[in-house]
Amino acid sequence: MTNAFIIHGTIGSPDENWFPWLKARLEKLGCWVYVPRFPTPEKQSVENWMKVFENYERHVNGDTIFVGHSLGAIFILSLLETLKCPLNCSGVKAAFLVAGFYGKLGTMHFDKINGDFASKDFDWAKVRRSCRQFQLYASDNDPYVPFSKSVELAKKLGAGLKVIKDAGHFNRDAGYTRFDLLLEDIKKVIQ
Repeated sequence: MTNAFIIHGTIGSPDENWFPWLKARLEKLGCWVYVPRFPTPEKQSVENWMKVFENYERHVNGDTIFVGHSLGAIFILSLLETLKCPLNCSGVKAAFLVAGFYGKLGTMHFDKINGDFASKDFDWAKVRRSCRQFQLYASDNDPYVPFSKSVELAKKLGAGLKVIKDAGHFNRDAGYTRFDLLLEDIKKVIQ
């Protein structure tokens, strides 16, 4: 059975955007779905998010998929980099990164909030070994994540990048209370 984790981003929560919709759809497909709430923007740090995730890590296995939005993508990379090998070293099944990036965004406000997430570098080989498949989604008009940041991340991961026209930041403000393409791509991996 697939365990799915949906990871929100900066100033985000499990109850926004397309997260509740995706959770419900994945549960109908028989997945166990976890949508942790991480501290943001106050006390937002890699260390504090890792502490929250300690309550969930026993559910990570070779059938796990991660879905991350915005800063959630960087957190997933941090998780993949630190995975031990109870997964028989084959890694988790897949990671779907929506409006993903790494490094600084170039806006003082978010670079400050994102703190150590934005300054973190990765052991890219270990990240790639810890996940069997990556799929990234980027918008051509994201007001927060420059398109070049998503392209750069896709190259680092050797991953596919689907560019969605006029999707903004894939959030409620951009009309994203559901994300059918993402669900269809997840179905291909879990069935």
